[in-house]
Amino acid sequence: MKGMDTARFRALLDARRAELEELLARLERDEASIRHDRADATADDEHDPEGTTLSGEWQKLDGLQRSMKAELAEVLAALGRIDDGTYGRCIRCGQPIPTGRLEVRPMATMCVPCAEKAS
Repeated sequence: MKGMDTARFRALLDARRAELEELLARLERDEASIRHDRADATADDEHDPEGTTLSGEWQKLDGLQRSMKAELAEVLAALGRIDDGTYGRCIRCGQPIPTGRLEVRPMATMCVPCAEKAS
């Protein structure tokens, strides 16, 4: 978008992408650990009153991974919009998305009025 400092938003998005990729890698390591623990035939965590079950931990990790993957997809899409010159324009009405909104949510695809109508 003309007049917008897309380099600043690219830097924000790149930083978030790197952060999400690191968090996802950590969650994958945690998942591998849980998978290893589940394979242990002597592990009977379902009857362990001391803590959470492996199944419960697995579900939490799965939820976190899904959420982070969805956010990563939004970040990558926003970077794509910067590359193709459509970043900062509402996908619904075509008007500029206010810089303040993009500072808070750099992956935003709609201006506030259109986002309110969509929800």
